[in-house]
Amino acid sequence: MSRKILIVEDDGNIAELLQLYLEHEGFETQIAADGGKGVDCFRAMKPDLVLLDIMLPVMDGWSVLKKIRESDQTPVIMLTAKGETIDKVSGLEMGADDYIVKPFEMKEVLARIHAVIRRYKIEEGSAEKKLTFDKLVINLDSYELLVDGKRLDTPPKELELLYHLAAAPNRVFTRNQLLDEVWGFDYFGDSRTVDVHIKRLREKLEGVSDQWSLKTVWGVGYKFEVMSA
Repeated sequence: MSRKILIVEDDGNIAELLQLYLEHEGFETQIAADGGKGVDCFRAMKPDLVLLDIMLPVMDGWSVLKKIRESDQTPVIMLTAKGETIDKVSGLEMGADDYIVKPFEMKEVLARIHAVIRRYKIEEGSAEKKLTFDKLVINLDSYELLVDGKRLDTPPKELELLYHLAAAPNRVFTRNQLLDEVWGFDYFGDSRTVDVHIKRLREKLEGVSDQWSLKTVWGVGYKFEVMSA
């Protein structure tokens, strides 16, 4: 069965080009020309991946992404003419899986689509993904973070970052390693998004337990430190 990709893009030429290449690659596609139709098509189509433009009529890409993430973890790759770091950080914080700036080459788009789908299927097919520490439960199956028994609303990428660090206690990860292993793509050396996510996680976890902590290793990166018994 071919995988389904929803293209939410108001530029007809770009949408048709994407559709042409994707169908040539064996994907089943559908195009939505505005954000409102994008949400409707997503619910009806149940795609395996969404290519989502940011600047859309009716409902912008941020709002569409928010609607999708309210109930679903389907991979989303953002497409936009905006290349500023702040836009990349915003999209990734809200749960986007990748971010491609226009103008783009189709080879890059196809490579990123295959990488995101491959990573998603590996995660989907893996064993139970739940880590438990003193006063902390990180559950990737239900995408829940429990801190001192209370469920805290946590964006998907924050939770995935924390899980990745906590799954290898006391191991130090560089920012680039985290970008590659959590986001799964080359972020061209821009590490600000990792710092932003770590800062927000610290706000949630500060002072919860003396048995573990989220540590900065200056000049290197970050680690989830677990104290020896």
